[in-house]
Amino acid sequence: MKIDHILDERKLTVSYEIFPPKQDSAFDSVIACAEELAELDPDFISVTYGAGGGTSANTVKICSHLQSRGVTPLAHLTCLSSTKDHVHRIVDELKDQGIENILALRGDRPKDPDFVAPGDYRYASDLVSDLKTRGEFCIGGACYPEGHPESGHKDRDLANLKTKVDAGCSFLTTQMFFDNNMLYSFLYRAQAAGIRVPILAGIMPVTNGNQLKRMMELSNAYLPPKFLALVDRFGDNNEAMKQAGIAYATEQIIDLVTNGVRGIHIYAMNKPDVIRQIVGNISAILREAR
Repeated sequence: MKIDHILDERKLTVSYEIFPPKQDSAFDSVIACAEELAELDPDFISVTYGAGGGTSANTVKICSHLQSRGVTPLAHLTCLSSTKDHVHRIVDELKDQGIENILALRGDRPKDPDFVAPGDYRYASDLVSDLKTRGEFCIGGACYPEGHPESGHKDRDLANLKTKVDAGCSFLTTQMFFDNNMLYSFLYRAQAAGIRVPILAGIMPVTNGNQLKRMMELSNAYLPPKFLALVDRFGDNNEAMKQAGIAYATEQIIDLVTNGVRGIHIYAMNKPDVIRQIVGNISAILREAR
């Protein structure tokens, strides 16, 4: 089912994100994770796409498995390091498997200082425009409530986001954030900029201290004092940090649902037990809101 149709039918969507294995030997464990998440009644599950398309084959396989399981899949697709021919091959594979939803992403710039992009795509909006010519896909995009790290200015970032939406995005999913006020401010500014598509809130449960360092390399998210105090107090105790991280994410989601966000998208990090605990904490809230 196309995600834009699901958004039309639901007051609130709940979805999860998983990543494919870097090695084929771990494929079964990721499928087991997908199976566990499928039992939690998500509206869809998104599957990431490795840098340069390194895990693209497994992305398609996992999406196909979810489809056969009766769960709507959302296939990530990045373009900066890829030629159009490579992207078109992946798109044809998705089409052959009956997968209708693609999250169109530029992708991170490789750390290799000698990297030169193929030149076929510069921005995610280029990929969105190209995908619109390749079939009847529902296309989603990413957004940064606190501005893309490379944009330099929030107004410029919003203008670029509007270009991406106008190219054909039906919905947007945010990068992680830890202060809900950052999202509410972003939603107001996006509305003022003429962005009318549904925006889903991306939530990252932080369950160990080392995870935070990696996340900060990928995001410029503001860390509120309450969150920093939590990490400082429990970051060296894995069990305590896991409980505290679950509690913090749960509190974030309750506030977001109370204030009428269109969707909750949880970055599962292939840890279905964490998602199960969060969803269990707020099961009645989610049932009422959806």
